Amino acid sequence: MALFTFKLPDIGEGIAQAEIVGWHIKVGDRVEEDQPIADMMTDKATVEMESPVSGTVVRLAGEPGDQISIGAMLVEIEVEGGSVAAPPPPSVEAIEAETVGEAVIEDVTDLLESSAPAKAEAQASEAGPVDSAPLPSQEHRVAAQPILASPAVRARAKELGVDLTQVKPSGDHIRHSDLDAYLLYGQGQGYRPAGRSAKRADEQVKVIGMRRRIAENMAASKRNIPHFTYVEEIDVTALEALREQLNAGRGERPKLTMLPLLIVALCKALPDFPMLNARYDDEAGVVMRHGSVHLGLATQTDAGLMVPVIRDAQDRNVWQLATEIRRLADAARSGKAKSEELSGSTLTLTSLGPLGGIATTPVINRPEVAIIGPNRVIERPVFRGKEIVAAKLMNLSISCDHRVVDGWDAASFVQAVRKLLEAPAFLFVD
Repeated sequence: MALFTFKLPDIGEGIAQAEIVGWHIKVGDRVEEDQPIADMMTDKATVEMESPVSGTVVRLAGEPGDQISIGAMLVEIEVEGGSVAAPPPPSVEAIEAETVGEAVIEDVTDLLESSAPAKAEAQASEAGPVDSAPLPSQEHRVAAQPILASPAVRARAKELGVDLTQVKPSGDHIRHSDLDAYLLYGQGQGYRPAGRSAKRADEQVKVIGMRRRIAENMAASKRNIPHFTYVEEIDVTALEALREQLNAGRGERPKLTMLPLLIVALCKALPDFPMLNARYDDEAGVVMRHGSVHLGLATQTDAGLMVPVIRDAQDRNVWQLATEIRRLADAARSGKAKSEELSGSTLTLTSLGPLGGIATTPVINRPEVAIIGPNRVIERPVFRGKEIVAAKLMNLSISCDHRVVDGWDAASFVQAVRKLLEAPAFLFVD
Protein backbone atom coordinates (compact mmCIF):
# COMPACT_ATOMS: atom_id res chain seq x y z
CA MET A 1 0.00 0.00 0.00
CA ALA A 2 1.14 3.58 -0.64
CA LEU A 3 -0.06 6.97 0.56
CA PHE A 4 -0.94 9.57 -2.06
CA THR A 5 -1.27 13.24 -1.06
CA PHE A 6 -3.57 15.29 -3.27
CA LYS A 7 -2.59 18.95 -2.97
CA LEU A 8 -4.89 21.83 -3.84
CA PRO A 9 -3.84 22.83 -7.40
CA ASP A 10 -3.13 26.35 -8.59
CA ILE A 11 -6.45 27.58 -9.97
CA GLY A 12 -4.89 30.68 -11.49
CA GLU A 13 -5.77 34.40 -11.47
CA GLY A 14 -3.52 35.01 -8.45
CA ILE A 15 -5.68 33.05 -6.01
CA ALA A 16 -3.68 32.08 -2.91
CA GLN A 17 -6.27 30.00 -1.07
CA ALA A 18 -9.72 28.50 -1.38
CA GLU A 19 -12.51 27.72 1.05
CA ILE A 20 -13.90 24.25 1.60
CA VAL A 21 -17.60 24.52 0.78
CA GLY A 22 -18.43 20.85 1.13
CA TRP A 23 -17.06 17.30 1.00
CA HIS A 24 -18.43 14.50 -1.17
CA ILE A 25 -16.39 11.97 0.79
CA LYS A 26 -15.36 11.09 4.35
CA VAL A 27 -12.46 9.24 5.95
CA GLY A 28 -12.73 5.52 5.20
CA ASP A 29 -14.61 5.97 1.91
CA ARG A 30 -13.44 4.22 -1.23
CA VAL A 31 -12.95 6.70 -4.09
CA GLU A 32 -12.38 6.13 -7.76
CA GLU A 33 -10.28 8.16 -10.15
CA ASP A 34 -12.11 11.29 -11.40
CA GLN A 35 -14.74 10.94 -8.65
CA PRO A 36 -15.84 14.33 -7.17
CA ILE A 37 -14.36 14.71 -3.70
CA ALA A 38 -14.81 18.35 -2.65
CA ASP A 39 -16.31 21.73 -3.61
CA MET A 40 -13.83 24.58 -3.20
CA MET A 41 -14.79 28.24 -3.39
CA THR A 42 -12.41 30.74 -4.97
CA ASP A 43 -13.45 34.37 -5.10
CA LYS A 44 -17.06 34.05 -6.36
CA ALA A 45 -16.99 30.69 -8.08
CA THR A 46 -17.18 27.14 -6.75
CA VAL A 47 -14.84 24.53 -8.25
CA GLU A 48 -15.54 20.81 -7.99
CA MET A 49 -12.34 18.88 -7.21
CA GLU A 50 -11.94 15.32 -8.48
CA SER A 51 -9.71 12.55 -7.18
CA PRO A 52 -6.69 11.91 -9.44
CA VAL A 53 -6.33 8.32 -8.13
CA SER A 54 -8.39 5.42 -6.79
CA GLY A 55 -8.07 4.29 -3.20
CA THR A 56 -9.26 4.74 0.38
CA VAL A 57 -9.54 8.16 2.02
CA VAL A 58 -7.38 8.36 5.16
CA ARG A 59 -7.27 12.11 5.89
CA LEU A 60 -9.13 15.31 4.96
CA ALA A 61 -7.72 18.82 5.18
CA GLY A 62 -10.50 20.36 7.27
CA GLU A 63 -14.16 21.11 7.74
CA PRO A 64 -16.51 23.15 5.49
CA GLY A 65 -15.66 26.81 6.00
CA ASP A 66 -11.91 26.22 6.46
CA GLN A 67 -9.44 27.99 4.16
CA ILE A 68 -6.83 25.88 2.34
CA SER A 69 -3.73 27.38 0.71
CA ILE A 70 -2.79 26.53 -2.86
CA GLY A 71 -0.31 23.65 -2.74
CA ALA A 72 -1.43 22.47 0.69
CA MET A 73 -2.72 18.96 1.38
CA LEU A 74 -6.40 18.57 0.53
CA VAL A 75 -6.87 14.79 0.78
CA GLU A 76 -4.65 11.82 1.59
CA ILE A 77 -5.59 8.58 -0.17
CA GLU A 78 -4.21 5.10 0.44
CA VAL A 79 -3.69 3.34 -2.87
CA GLU A 80 -2.74 -0.22 -3.75
CA GLY A 81 0.73 -1.06 -5.03
CA GLY A 82 3.99 0.81 -4.65
CA SER A 83 4.74 4.52 -4.82
CA VAL A 84 2.32 6.73 -6.70
CA ALA A 85 3.48 9.52 -8.98
CA ALA A 86 1.37 12.62 -8.65
CA PRO A 87 -0.51 13.33 -11.88
CA PRO A 88 0.01 16.75 -13.44
CA PRO A 89 -2.26 19.40 -11.92
CA PRO A 90 -5.33 20.26 -13.99
CA SER A 91 -5.03 23.28 -16.23
CA VAL A 92 -6.84 26.49 -15.48
CA GLU A 93 -8.96 25.92 -18.59
CA ALA A 94 -9.94 22.44 -17.42
CA ILE A 95 -10.92 23.68 -13.99
CA GLU A 96 -12.87 26.61 -15.40
CA ALA A 97 -14.78 24.17 -17.59
CA GLU A 98 -15.87 22.33 -14.42
CA THR A 99 -16.70 25.43 -12.38
CA VAL A 100 -20.15 25.36 -10.84
CA GLY A 101 -22.26 27.59 -8.61
CA GLU A 102 -24.76 26.20 -6.12
CA ALA A 103 -26.42 24.45 -9.08
CA VAL A 104 -25.10 23.80 -12.60
CA ILE A 105 -28.01 22.74 -14.79
CA GLU A 106 -27.46 21.36 -18.26
CA ASP A 107 -30.12 21.18 -20.91
CA VAL A 108 -30.38 17.42 -21.46
CA THR A 109 -33.99 17.17 -22.64
CA ASP A 110 -33.25 16.17 -26.23
CA LEU A 111 -30.57 13.70 -25.18
CA LEU A 112 -32.86 12.03 -22.65
CA GLU A 113 -35.78 11.75 -25.05
CA SER A 114 -33.59 9.96 -27.58
CA SER A 115 -31.59 7.73 -25.22
CA ALA A 116 -33.86 6.97 -22.27
CA PRO A 117 -35.75 4.03 -23.90
CA ALA A 118 -32.52 2.40 -25.09
CA LYS A 119 -30.93 2.86 -21.66
CA ALA A 120 -33.91 1.39 -19.88
CA GLU A 121 -33.95 -1.64 -22.23
CA ALA A 122 -30.22 -2.24 -21.79
CA GLN A 123 -30.44 -1.98 -18.00
CA ALA A 124 -33.38 -4.37 -17.91
CA SER A 125 -31.53 -7.00 -19.97
CA GLU A 126 -28.44 -6.79 -17.76
CA ALA A 127 -30.39 -6.92 -14.53
CA GLY A 128 -32.24 -10.13 -15.43
CA PRO A 129 -35.84 -10.94 -14.40
CA VAL A 130 -37.65 -8.19 -12.57
CA ASP A 131 -41.12 -7.57 -11.23
CA SER A 132 -43.43 -7.38 -14.22
CA ALA A 133 -45.59 -4.66 -12.68
CA PRO A 134 -45.26 -1.50 -14.79
CA LEU A 135 -43.50 1.45 -13.18
CA PRO A 136 -45.33 4.74 -12.91
CA SER A 137 -44.24 7.01 -15.73
CA GLN A 138 -43.00 9.73 -13.35
CA GLU A 139 -40.84 7.32 -11.35
CA HIS A 140 -39.44 5.84 -14.56
CA ARG A 141 -38.60 9.28 -15.85
CA VAL A 142 -36.80 10.28 -12.65
CA ALA A 143 -34.79 7.06 -12.62
CA ALA A 144 -33.72 7.50 -16.25
CA GLN A 145 -32.55 11.09 -15.92
CA PRO A 146 -29.24 12.28 -14.48
CA ILE A 147 -29.64 13.65 -10.97
CA LEU A 148 -29.48 17.45 -11.21
CA ALA A 149 -28.75 18.84 -7.75
CA SER A 150 -26.32 21.27 -6.16
CA PRO A 151 -23.35 20.04 -4.10
CA ALA A 152 -25.06 21.29 -0.93
CA VAL A 153 -28.23 19.31 -1.68
CA ARG A 154 -26.20 16.20 -2.50
CA ALA A 155 -24.23 16.51 0.74
CA ARG A 156 -27.39 16.95 2.82
CA ALA A 157 -29.09 14.00 1.13
CA LYS A 158 -26.04 11.84 1.80
CA GLU A 159 -26.07 12.79 5.49
CA LEU A 160 -29.77 11.95 5.72
CA GLY A 161 -29.41 8.71 3.78
CA VAL A 162 -31.81 9.85 1.05
CA ASP A 163 -31.56 8.37 -2.45
CA LEU A 164 -31.90 11.41 -4.74
CA THR A 165 -33.25 9.26 -7.56
CA GLN A 166 -36.43 8.93 -5.48
CA VAL A 167 -36.85 12.68 -4.99
CA LYS A 168 -39.21 14.43 -7.42
CA PRO A 169 -37.89 17.91 -8.40
CA SER A 170 -40.39 20.76 -8.45
CA GLY A 171 -38.39 22.47 -11.21
CA ASP A 172 -35.49 21.58 -13.48
CA HIS A 173 -33.26 20.41 -10.60
CA ILE A 174 -33.62 19.12 -7.03
CA ARG A 175 -33.64 21.84 -4.38
CA HIS A 176 -33.61 21.80 -0.59
CA SER A 177 -37.38 22.32 -0.60
CA ASP A 178 -37.81 19.15 -2.71
CA LEU A 179 -35.68 17.23 -0.22
CA ASP A 180 -37.78 18.60 2.64
CA ALA A 181 -40.98 17.53 0.86
CA TYR A 182 -39.59 14.03 0.34
CA LEU A 183 -38.66 13.71 4.02
CA LEU A 184 -42.15 14.79 5.04
CA TYR A 185 -44.30 13.00 2.49
CA GLY A 186 -42.15 10.36 0.80
CA GLN A 187 -42.72 9.65 -2.88
CA GLY A 188 -46.05 11.44 -2.72
CA GLN A 189 -44.15 14.61 -1.86
CA GLY A 190 -45.99 17.86 -2.16
CA TYR A 191 -49.43 16.39 -1.36
CA ARG A 192 -51.12 16.82 2.00
CA PRO A 193 -54.67 17.23 3.32
CA ALA A 194 -56.22 20.64 2.67
CA GLY A 195 -55.70 23.09 5.50
CA ARG A 196 -52.47 21.56 6.76
CA SER A 197 -49.14 23.35 6.59
CA ALA A 198 -45.82 21.61 6.13
CA LYS A 199 -43.79 21.07 9.29
CA ARG A 200 -40.05 20.88 9.05
CA ALA A 201 -37.39 19.95 11.54
CA ASP A 202 -35.00 22.50 13.03
CA GLU A 203 -31.86 22.79 10.96
CA GLN A 204 -28.50 24.29 11.86
CA VAL A 205 -26.79 25.79 8.81
CA LYS A 206 -23.17 26.84 8.91
CA VAL A 207 -22.56 30.18 7.20
CA ILE A 208 -19.79 29.39 4.71
CA GLY A 209 -18.82 29.97 1.11
CA MET A 210 -20.79 32.54 -0.85
CA ARG A 211 -23.23 33.16 1.99
CA ARG A 212 -20.36 34.11 4.30
CA ARG A 213 -18.89 36.46 1.68
CA ILE A 214 -22.28 38.14 1.28
CA ALA A 215 -22.69 38.46 5.05
CA GLU A 216 -19.25 40.03 5.44
CA ASN A 217 -19.75 42.48 2.56
CA MET A 218 -23.22 43.58 3.69
CA ALA A 219 -22.08 44.03 7.30
CA ALA A 220 -19.08 46.12 6.17
CA SER A 221 -21.33 48.25 3.94
CA LYS A 222 -23.86 49.03 6.68
CA ARG A 223 -21.15 49.47 9.32
CA ASN A 224 -19.03 51.91 7.31
CA ILE A 225 -21.53 53.74 5.10
CA PRO A 226 -24.21 56.15 6.37
CA HIS A 227 -27.03 55.21 3.98
CA PHE A 228 -29.99 57.30 2.96
CA THR A 229 -32.74 56.24 0.55
CA TYR A 230 -34.90 58.33 -1.76
CA VAL A 231 -37.98 56.93 -3.57
CA GLU A 232 -39.94 58.47 -6.44
CA GLU A 233 -43.02 57.31 -8.36
CA ILE A 234 -42.66 57.19 -12.15
CA ASP A 235 -45.40 56.89 -14.77
CA VAL A 236 -44.08 54.24 -17.18
CA THR A 237 -47.24 53.95 -19.30
CA ALA A 238 -45.57 55.36 -22.42
CA LEU A 239 -42.38 53.42 -21.73
CA GLU A 240 -44.27 50.12 -21.49
CA ALA A 241 -46.10 50.90 -24.74
CA LEU A 242 -42.76 51.60 -26.43
CA ARG A 243 -41.29 48.39 -25.04
CA GLU A 244 -44.20 46.38 -26.48
CA GLN A 245 -43.69 48.00 -29.90
CA LEU A 246 -39.96 47.26 -29.85
CA ASN A 247 -40.56 43.65 -28.87
CA ALA A 248 -43.14 43.22 -31.62
CA GLY A 249 -40.47 44.03 -34.21
CA ARG A 250 -37.44 42.54 -32.50
CA GLY A 251 -36.97 39.65 -34.94
CA GLU A 252 -34.12 37.42 -33.71
CA ARG A 253 -33.02 39.91 -31.07
CA PRO A 254 -33.61 39.19 -27.36
CA LYS A 255 -36.87 40.21 -25.75
CA LEU A 256 -36.66 43.55 -23.97
CA THR A 257 -37.50 43.84 -20.29
CA MET A 258 -37.66 47.14 -18.43
CA LEU A 259 -33.97 46.93 -17.41
CA PRO A 260 -32.26 47.84 -20.73
CA LEU A 261 -34.46 50.92 -21.09
CA LEU A 262 -33.80 51.93 -17.49
CA ILE A 263 -30.04 51.48 -18.01
CA VAL A 264 -30.13 53.79 -21.05
CA ALA A 265 -31.91 56.42 -18.92
CA LEU A 266 -29.33 56.08 -16.12
CA CYS A 267 -26.43 56.44 -18.53
CA LYS A 268 -27.95 59.53 -20.15
CA ALA A 269 -28.54 61.22 -16.80
CA LEU A 270 -25.24 60.35 -15.07
CA PRO A 271 -22.93 62.84 -16.89
CA ASP A 272 -24.72 65.66 -15.05
CA PHE A 273 -24.34 63.83 -11.72
CA PRO A 274 -20.76 62.48 -11.68
CA MET A 275 -20.78 62.13 -7.88
CA LEU A 276 -23.10 59.10 -8.26
CA ASN A 277 -21.01 57.11 -10.75
CA ALA A 278 -18.13 56.85 -8.30
CA ARG A 279 -16.15 54.74 -5.83
CA TYR A 280 -15.05 56.04 -2.44
CA ASP A 281 -11.72 54.96 -0.91
CA ASP A 282 -12.50 55.98 2.67
CA GLU A 283 -9.03 55.01 3.93
CA ALA A 284 -7.30 57.30 1.44
CA GLY A 285 -10.09 59.90 1.60
CA VAL A 286 -10.43 59.91 -2.22
CA VAL A 287 -13.54 59.74 -4.39
CA MET A 288 -12.92 58.43 -7.90
CA ARG A 289 -15.57 59.78 -10.30
CA HIS A 290 -15.68 57.52 -13.32
CA GLY A 291 -16.32 58.67 -16.87
CA SER A 292 -17.53 55.26 -18.04
CA VAL A 293 -20.52 53.48 -16.55
CA HIS A 294 -19.55 49.98 -15.47
CA LEU A 295 -22.95 48.89 -14.23
CA GLY A 296 -23.21 46.14 -11.63
CA LEU A 297 -26.32 44.00 -12.06
CA ALA A 298 -27.33 42.34 -8.77
CA THR A 299 -28.30 38.77 -9.70
CA GLN A 300 -29.91 36.17 -7.47
CA THR A 301 -28.39 32.70 -7.82
CA ASP A 302 -28.72 29.45 -5.90
CA ALA A 303 -25.38 30.32 -4.30
CA GLY A 304 -26.53 33.78 -3.21
CA LEU A 305 -26.43 37.31 -4.56
CA MET A 306 -23.78 38.00 -7.20
CA VAL A 307 -23.02 41.22 -9.09
CA PRO A 308 -21.78 40.70 -12.68
CA VAL A 309 -20.75 43.90 -14.43
CA ILE A 310 -21.87 45.39 -17.76
CA ARG A 311 -18.73 47.16 -19.01
CA ASP A 312 -19.16 50.55 -20.70
CA ALA A 313 -22.93 50.42 -20.48
CA GLN A 314 -23.13 53.96 -21.90
CA ASP A 315 -21.85 52.68 -25.28
CA ARG A 316 -24.51 49.96 -25.73
CA ASN A 317 -27.98 50.22 -27.26
CA VAL A 318 -31.03 48.53 -25.74
CA TRP A 319 -30.59 45.32 -27.74
CA GLN A 320 -26.93 45.01 -26.83
CA LEU A 321 -27.80 45.65 -23.19
CA ALA A 322 -30.51 42.96 -23.26
CA THR A 323 -28.05 40.46 -24.74
CA GLU A 324 -25.37 41.29 -22.17
CA ILE A 325 -27.83 41.13 -19.27
CA ARG A 326 -28.88 37.63 -20.31
CA ARG A 327 -25.31 36.47 -20.86
CA LEU A 328 -24.04 37.73 -17.52
CA ALA A 329 -27.04 36.45 -15.59
CA ASP A 330 -26.63 32.97 -17.11
CA ALA A 331 -22.90 32.99 -16.33
CA ALA A 332 -23.51 34.04 -12.72
CA ARG A 333 -26.26 31.49 -12.12
CA SER A 334 -24.20 28.65 -13.59
CA GLY A 335 -21.11 29.68 -11.62
CA LYS A 336 -19.15 30.29 -14.82
CA ALA A 337 -18.73 34.07 -14.55
CA LYS A 338 -15.07 35.10 -14.74
CA SER A 339 -13.50 37.13 -11.94
CA GLU A 340 -13.17 40.20 -14.17
CA GLU A 341 -16.92 39.99 -14.85
CA LEU A 342 -17.64 40.17 -11.12
CA SER A 343 -15.60 43.23 -10.15
CA GLY A 344 -14.98 46.86 -11.04
CA SER A 345 -18.56 48.17 -11.04
CA THR A 346 -19.06 51.91 -10.56
CA LEU A 347 -22.83 51.85 -9.91
CA THR A 348 -25.17 48.95 -9.15
CA LEU A 349 -28.72 48.23 -10.30
CA THR A 350 -30.76 45.77 -8.24
CA SER A 351 -34.20 44.56 -9.25
CA LEU A 352 -36.55 41.97 -7.80
CA GLY A 353 -38.59 41.86 -11.00
CA PRO A 354 -42.26 41.01 -10.32
CA LEU A 355 -41.42 40.70 -6.58
CA GLY A 356 -40.22 44.31 -6.52
CA GLY A 357 -42.68 45.49 -3.88
CA ILE A 358 -43.74 49.08 -3.30
CA ALA A 359 -40.33 50.43 -2.31
CA THR A 360 -36.90 49.09 -1.40
CA THR A 361 -33.96 50.36 0.62
CA PRO A 362 -31.07 48.56 -1.12
CA VAL A 363 -27.67 48.25 0.56
CA ILE A 364 -24.77 49.92 -1.29
CA ASN A 365 -22.25 47.68 -3.03
CA ARG A 366 -19.15 49.06 -1.29
CA PRO A 367 -16.94 50.91 -2.35
CA GLU A 368 -19.55 52.35 -4.71
CA VAL A 369 -21.56 55.32 -3.44
CA ALA A 370 -25.03 54.55 -4.84
CA ILE A 371 -27.34 51.69 -5.74
CA ILE A 372 -30.61 51.92 -7.70
CA GLY A 373 -33.65 49.67 -7.32
CA PRO A 374 -36.69 49.70 -9.61
CA ASN A 375 -39.84 48.27 -8.05
CA ARG A 376 -42.87 46.47 -9.43
CA VAL A 377 -44.96 48.11 -12.16
CA ILE A 378 -48.57 48.48 -10.98
CA GLU A 379 -51.58 49.71 -12.96
CA ARG A 380 -53.60 52.27 -11.01
CA PRO A 381 -56.13 55.05 -11.74
CA VAL A 382 -54.62 58.56 -12.01
CA PHE A 383 -55.86 62.00 -12.91
CA ARG A 384 -55.04 63.37 -16.38
CA GLY A 385 -56.46 66.86 -16.18
CA LYS A 386 -60.04 66.29 -15.09
CA GLU A 387 -60.19 62.71 -16.32
CA ILE A 388 -59.34 59.53 -14.45
CA VAL A 389 -57.37 57.08 -16.58
CA ALA A 390 -55.43 53.86 -16.02
CA ALA A 391 -51.66 54.33 -15.74
CA LYS A 392 -48.72 52.02 -15.19
CA LEU A 393 -46.69 53.26 -12.27
CA MET A 394 -43.34 52.20 -10.86
CA ASN A 395 -41.41 53.39 -7.83
CA LEU A 396 -37.69 53.91 -8.25
CA SER A 397 -35.46 53.72 -5.16
CA ILE A 398 -31.91 54.96 -4.74
CA SER A 399 -29.65 54.47 -1.72
CA CYS A 400 -26.59 56.71 -1.42
CA ASP A 401 -23.48 57.18 0.71
CA HIS A 402 -24.27 60.37 2.63
CA ARG A 403 -20.56 61.07 3.16
CA VAL A 404 -20.10 61.97 -0.50
CA VAL A 405 -23.63 62.31 -1.96
CA ASP A 406 -26.11 64.97 -0.80
CA GLY A 407 -29.84 64.33 -0.71
CA TRP A 408 -30.44 67.13 -3.20
CA ASP A 409 -28.11 65.50 -5.74
CA ALA A 410 -29.74 62.09 -5.35
CA ALA A 411 -33.24 63.54 -5.73
CA SER A 412 -32.23 65.65 -8.73
CA PHE A 413 -30.69 62.63 -10.44
CA VAL A 414 -33.83 60.53 -9.96
CA GLN A 415 -35.97 63.38 -11.31
CA ALA A 416 -33.75 63.53 -14.41
CA VAL A 417 -34.17 59.78 -14.90
CA ARG A 418 -37.92 60.18 -14.36
CA LYS A 419 -38.21 62.73 -17.17
CA LEU A 420 -36.47 60.36 -19.58
CA LEU A 421 -38.64 57.39 -18.64
CA GLU A 422 -41.89 59.33 -18.83
CA ALA A 423 -40.99 60.75 -22.25
CA PRO A 424 -39.09 57.70 -23.65
CA ALA A 425 -38.51 59.17 -27.11
CA PHE A 426 -35.65 61.15 -25.51
CA LEU A 427 -33.89 57.88 -24.70
CA PHE A 428 -33.04 57.56 -28.40
CA VAL A 429 -31.95 61.12 -29.22
CA ASP A 430 -28.78 63.02 -28.32
